[in-house]
Amino acid sequence: MKITKIIPWLVKVERSYWGEYLFVEVRTDEGLSGWGEITTTTRPANRAVAAILRQLNDLLVGDDPTRIEQLWHKTFRSFTYMGSRGAASHVVSGIDIALWDIVGKARGLPIYELLGGAVRDDVLIYTHPDQSRFTSKEGVVAEIRRILDSGHTAIKFDPFPSYEGRSSDPHGYLDGYLSKRGEREAAELTALIRETAGPDIEILIDAHGRFDVPTAIRLCRALEEAGQIDWFEEPVPVESYHALRQVREKVSAAISVGERLHTRWEVVPILEKELADYLMPDVTWTGGISELKKIATLAEAYYVPISPHDASGPINVTAGAHVMMTVPNFYRIETSDCDLSHYDRLVGTPVDNSGGRIHLGREPGLGITMNLDYLRANMIDGFGDPEAR
Repeated sequence: MKITKIIPWLVKVERSYWGEYLFVEVRTDEGLSGWGEITTTTRPANRAVAAILRQLNDLLVGDDPTRIEQLWHKTFRSFTYMGSRGAASHVVSGIDIALWDIVGKARGLPIYELLGGAVRDDVLIYTHPDQSRFTSKEGVVAEIRRILDSGHTAIKFDPFPSYEGRSSDPHGYLDGYLSKRGEREAAELTALIRETAGPDIEILIDAHGRFDVPTAIRLCRALEEAGQIDWFEEPVPVESYHALRQVREKVSAAISVGERLHTRWEVVPILEKELADYLMPDVTWTGGISELKKIATLAEAYYVPISPHDASGPINVTAGAHVMMTVPNFYRIETSDCDLSHYDRLVGTPVDNSGGRIHLGREPGLGITMNLDYLRANMIDGFGDPEAR
């Protein structure tokens, strides 16, 4: 079996934080196609990565798709002179996921069986509220109860207001500061959500890496006082391990990092320096299924749990779930909402997240069939194949 074509699919979607998803299809000469996903956080990044994927045809067409480890290194090492993290690890991720999908289909097995077999029957979730509904106290309560009624037992949200941000991106970093007013509003929202959810629901806070050291410490302490929080995620920008250590040493909440860490090499210092209680790599950014499994094994040696940041499209969530089915040191996997029906237009079989858990079947590969009619009808900037059937 040989690779015949690599196709990036940039697809418009409604009812999504992202607005678009970036998938990658790897075709073979035996009629099997594997699918991966990369979806990044900005429109320019999606288009840049999609363009790189097209160039990989020159690198990978003609190769054996079952030699996943070899092709991972071949692709990864081709970027070392421009930097092998970021966009490079993103494209490696998408290709890697697609190759695992091909091998699973060729052998008639789900990917988790190829990774050593399941250690659990399903994959526990944490999910997000729709914060556009947080326009009143009643709106907050209704939204949290919607999640609880669906069977979910952990909720993650960003309580920090963006109205005073000095960056055009409300999750961006400029001066790293939030006022006392913003701190008070965040604490009040967190307290309300804790009161509504009750003591047994896990409350996870996302700071999106946008605060300086003293601000992050102040905000974390305020939320600890407002109501029990179960982790404080990305308190400071990812670039400084020293800043992360300063925060970690002065707060009580568990620290979670990892969605912006690419490959095992960036995770090693976090573990060696004891900088986090949880790791949350994203399977579509950190290096794919192969790399997520390796990172999980590294973390297992330190007894640090893995909780993948997988909240974009259906392949993202499903690929992460396949790995977590096989990982002993697993906490929870992320989903964008307790209701994943918005994926249904993209895939032939709905993603089953009933009872606050991902349930994977016995279908080969990822177990996903893409809806090519929808993909063709919603292609962006010519990324896709209008003739695909």
